[in-house]
Amino acid sequence: MSDRRRSLLRLEISRAAVGLFRAHGVAATSGERIGAEVGLSARTVWRYFRTKESCVEPVLHRNVDHVVATLRRWPPERTLSEHLLAEYRPPADPEAAADADAVLAVIALSRTEPGLRAVWLAVHERAEPVLAEVLAARLARASDDVEVRVHAAAIAAALRISGEDLAAEVAEGATVSDPVARLCVALRAATHGVGAAAVTTVHTDVRAGDPE
Repeated sequence: MSDRRRSLLRLEISRAAVGLFRAHGVAATSGERIGAEVGLSARTVWRYFRTKESCVEPVLHRNVDHVVATLRRWPPERTLSEHLLAEYRPPADPEAAADADAVLAVIALSRTEPGLRAVWLAVHERAEPVLAEVLAARLARASDDVEVRVHAAAIAAALRISGEDLAAEVAEGATVSDPVARLCVALRAATHGVGAAAVTTVHTDVRAGDPE
């Protein structure tokens, strides 16, 4: 099976699993039921996913990948907030919009489902090296530089927290604030001091033994 076909099949299983979790709950959804939803055996499902909760990973990754793709286009003359407000848009096509809605459902379920919570956290942890590469290119620093890695971890946390806040509003039926503006606030906090000059100054001071 080609990598593309494998990825598409994983995404198909993922969407089916999220739909069943939303309709019936995690406990009442078995691997057999997930497989049957897409015409596969449970054995085939377990070839692609280690647990039923991990079936949600592809849908969650699509959401993170969308944000990362926008960050890769971040031009040097703009702040991150300026770039996001100008360029970032939630997915517009029906399929991608449905996946974005599924992500919010998974986040909401993860508040009471430890297995889903673990997957949600792991997806953002695995995004950190990719985010570090984006920042490293912007700052002309190595991606394994400790300050770059810390900023990448902060951005991953900002993505997670803004998503959790949005999902909570949706689940509670509250008036939903602008998701892009919310993301900007979180990322502004995460990237405070990311400017090349500021990071270089901190790096120099630490090497010189200055505790400040």
